[in-house]
Amino acid sequence: MPSAEGPAATIGKFVLGLGCERRTPAEEVIALAERALADAGACASDLSLIVSLDTRSEEPAIHAAGQHFAVPLRFFDAATLEAEAERLQSPSEIVFAHTGCHGVAEGAALAGAGRDAVLIVPKIRSAHATAAIAGRPDGRAMLRSTGSERR
Repeated sequence: MPSAEGPAATIGKFVLGLGCERRTPAEEVIALAERALADAGACASDLSLIVSLDTRSEEPAIHAAGQHFAVPLRFFDAATLEAEAERLQSPSEIVFAHTGCHGVAEGAALAGAGRDAVLIVPKIRSAHATAAIAGRPDGRAMLRSTGSERR
């Protein structure tokens, strides 16, 4: 079971989905997350949650991002992310072959932001990581609780 980091609950407009290769440097993941926020015209205080695939629940770079942005983390299994496949802008058969879902960053962002969420920033990449941002279509803030649970 992954540990929860960050505040117990946050209010923000966006959910940040992250994916990364094992042992990706934290600096790379954080820089990519900051780039995604800039692409959304947002700042760190607009984030309510960082989400990823459960196989990354022990990845230090993901936890470092949660600490950096002071938001909770939440991890989803591949089936939950795959349920978002029709809403992905960048589905990948290669990612599916490795993870069991067609998109980690986009799928996690959408799953974390909820049924009515839309992609604000579709998947962007660095050398070893991916990021995407989802939010409500009306731009309203959302309350998100601790990331200790899996769905």
